Amino acid sequence: MLPGKIIYEGKAKSIIKAKDPLTVIQHFKDDVTAFNKEKYEVIEGKGIINNFISAFIMEKLEKAGISTHFIKTLNEREQLVKKLKVIPLEIVVRNIAAGSFCKRFNVKEGEKLISPIIEFFYKDDNLADPMVNENHALYFGWLSREEMEEVKTTTLKINKVLIDLFSNAGIDLVDLKLEFGRLMSDKTKIILADEISPDNCRLWDNSTHKKLDKDVFRLSLGNLKEAYSKVAERLSVKLV
Repeated sequence: MLPGKIIYEGKAKSIIKAKDPLTVIQHFKDDVTAFNKEKYEVIEGKGIINNFISAFIMEKLEKAGISTHFIKTLNEREQLVKKLKVIPLEIVVRNIAAGSFCKRFNVKEGEKLISPIIEFFYKDDNLADPMVNENHALYFGWLSREEMEEVKTTTLKINKVLIDLFSNAGIDLVDLKLEFGRLMSDKTKIILADEISPDNCRLWDNSTHKKLDKDVFRLSLGNLKEAYSKVAERLSVKLV
């Protein structure tokens, strides 16, 4: 880890103070959690894989015209990113029924949705990240109506880019969780934050439907590092 003050400690990443006050260092850890931290393990090398996969995907999104906080990879575990005031919402976009969606709506896992479904969750571990709607976002001042439409439009664009990217690698993008934030240098501008990796995407082999994401850990299905490495290999991401 580069020297610096840790300004935020998350479940899978730490945010470290950088020299430039408009940037921070995002450090990827080997910690893996599930069920609101009820299940926990440290899997050596997991953070390295996620760092390189996320950097690769962020660069693809930038080329597609989507603004992200990613600036550059610093080393095998760290990225330099733009400093943001993160909006306390997790935006989940679903393409195939899985996970909590199936439980909430009694839908069979694997059912393809007619069109992507966007869901919003309030980021608060103490409340178990409750599902919220657009009216909550307006009431609590998380987003304005115009910003909500912007976030939804960007979310669907990201989803489309990633569906194509993963499909070309023989992988179905089942769903993914996104976070957005306001630039500290221009708080009127909202851009993609956090990471995009097998930690926050559901990814299935499109032939066998074998899970290649954190469900491997969550459901005790096998070797998580092996699954993540397979995703990196199929995307031609170099882990060095």
